[in-house]
Amino acid sequence: MSGGGAGAVASAILLLALLHAGQTVFVPLAFALFIIALVWPLQAALQRRIPRFLALLLVLVVTSVLVIALASAVVWGFTKLGQWLFLNSGRLQSTYSEWSEWLEGYGVAIAGPLAAQFDVQWLVVRMQALLLRLNSLAGFFVLVFILVMLGLLEVERFRARLAMPGTQPLGQKMLAANGEIGAKLRRYMLVRTFASVLTGLAVWAFALLAGLELATAWGAIAFALNYIPFLGPLIATVFPTLFALAQFDTWQPAVFIFLCLNVIQFVIGSYIEPIVAGASLRISPSAVIFAIFFWTFMWGLAGTFIAVPILIVIIVYCSQFPATGWIATLFSDRS
Repeated sequence: MSGGGAGAVASAILLLALLHAGQTVFVPLAFALFIIALVWPLQAALQRRIPRFLALLLVLVVTSVLVIALASAVVWGFTKLGQWLFLNSGRLQSTYSEWSEWLEGYGVAIAGPLAAQFDVQWLVVRMQALLLRLNSLAGFFVLVFILVMLGLLEVERFRARLAMPGTQPLGQKMLAANGEIGAKLRRYMLVRTFASVLTGLAVWAFALLAGLELATAWGAIAFALNYIPFLGPLIATVFPTLFALAQFDTWQPAVFIFLCLNVIQFVIGSYIEPIVAGASLRISPSAVIFAIFFWTFMWGLAGTFIAVPILIVIIVYCSQFPATGWIATLFSDRS
């Protein structure tokens, strides 16, 4: 490897190490930039008609309401699930013991280390851990809110600096890339929201027809988790299946529910969503999977959510320069 290539690899490794070590700073910043890209057109349209700071206040209120609504769907769904678990802990314990004995009869010994933990106390500890996690997320959202507020105030001045002669030709390339990124991210979120609403309604309706308890909660959970590609739908399918095992005390309804939920996810995710997204958001599925697992490793659950937007940013910026155009081509899903 040449000296320049080795230096580039070393710089990339150091950058990734910095992003991982400094995630308490970089994760809120990444989310803030993501939100700014989504809401800036609204901010720009409002401040042409009303004072700038009043426009900023309205944008922040609308953004906060939408974020709180999404978070509330997750919290409400899992709260209803937690309440059911507390009320039916004995029933769950009995089902767990029956399945453990059945598996052990076929030489699959999984009950040993788990049996002692699967009780009401174990559920209480896990719920307390979840509440602590939610408290930390509240602080995270406050920091993101502040960064979004400061960033929206700076967008116009930053765009003006990029247009100055001293920043050319890189400034124009960045302006073009930023405009394209904003358009793609807004389209991505519109498509994901449409697919998430459709998925939530379909899961809710199916759960009602199948006689699965907490149908509304499963719909809310499926709606919220669908914003996370691949991993979200997987979790939203596995949880109701395990729940069905406990509710119906037999494996046939659980298998039926598992298959039907997968059909719902497959039809919406593989057929309806690509039609709505169109050609502008065609990204290689393998690139999406890699991005999700990579940024989950780097930043945890926050990285899982924001992995695809980061991938979109990388593709657009790489397409602006001949030296990195091959990366954009490799990550895209165009022949």
